[in-house]
Amino acid sequence: MSTPESDPVLARYRDGAFLLIDKPRGPSSHQVTAWARDLLGVEVAGHAGTLDPNVSGLLWVGVGPALKLLPLVLEFPKRYIAVVALHADVPMGELDRVIGEFTGPIYQLPPVRSAVKRERRVRTIHRLRSVERAGTRLLLDVVADSGTYVRTLAVDLGEALGVGAHLEELRRVGNGPFEERDAIPLTRLADAVALRADGDPAPLLGLLHPIAEIWREFPSIVVKDGAASALAHGAGLASGGILSIPRPFSREAHVALVDRGGTLIATGVAQTDSDAVASVRHGWVVAETRVFVDPARFPPRWKSGAARSSRAAPSDAR
Repeated sequence: MSTPESDPVLARYRDGAFLLIDKPRGPSSHQVTAWARDLLGVEVAGHAGTLDPNVSGLLWVGVGPALKLLPLVLEFPKRYIAVVALHADVPMGELDRVIGEFTGPIYQLPPVRSAVKRERRVRTIHRLRSVERAGTRLLLDVVADSGTYVRTLAVDLGEALGVGAHLEELRRVGNGPFEERDAIPLTRLADAVALRADGDPAPLLGLLHPIAEIWREFPSIVVKDGAASALAHGAGLASGGILSIPRPFSREAHVALVDRGGTLIATGVAQTDSDAVASVRHGWVVAETRVFVDPARFPPRWKSGAARSSRAAPSDAR
């Protein structure tokens, strides 16, 4: 019987892995994830960034500990190519002017059929440009915050132009630093699984992104050995447990917490800006942590000596 020690694919599942699927139009994101799960032969898989059935493009699917990183994947800006149909013709100059007004923070109300509560929210459009125009049809290139509804954007654009508009077709072509060339169709996954069954695991391993490819896109904090132990058992991170901060971050940013050897211990949410960390004398610097290691590998250090009587104190996470 194969074990993670003898099978590199099972080892990758155990450590956490992502697939970047090129979702076709037709099936739901949930169905594509279920197909990927069954092909991989795992019990549980999850996806980040739901695409409507009639929308194609990049869909992250995670297995094992990668499931805990799906909220970080949702932080990536998304890039879309959209076909928008105007309900009447407008001058090119007017179109360019209105498109320019939609760049930056905007208010959005989710569509009636969306899976989230319908309340106004702010999303940032990082880039919105007209790539091509054929009569009243526009080909738009959109880079926006996660959670932006491009269908709503098309309707709002039409209203601002005074002619009305709707979204005809949409494809997600970018997700953070990842692009179309990084994604695979399900048929390629099926071929790789078949090759693995024939004794060649290399093609499948080449499709499984290790979780480090995701968390390394975010700010990290290198923690001391004692802090790593506390984090592994569910604690937050106090300032005294920090060894180094490789790059700055802001309050409420998602950060990766790693030990001296570069192992991801946990992720969490920063409670202060990185340049103010040294001034935090009480409480957590990083809270709301998600643990990625087996706590058994990090014996509790706070049970010895005086620390036994105050094990719950934030200052113990050293």
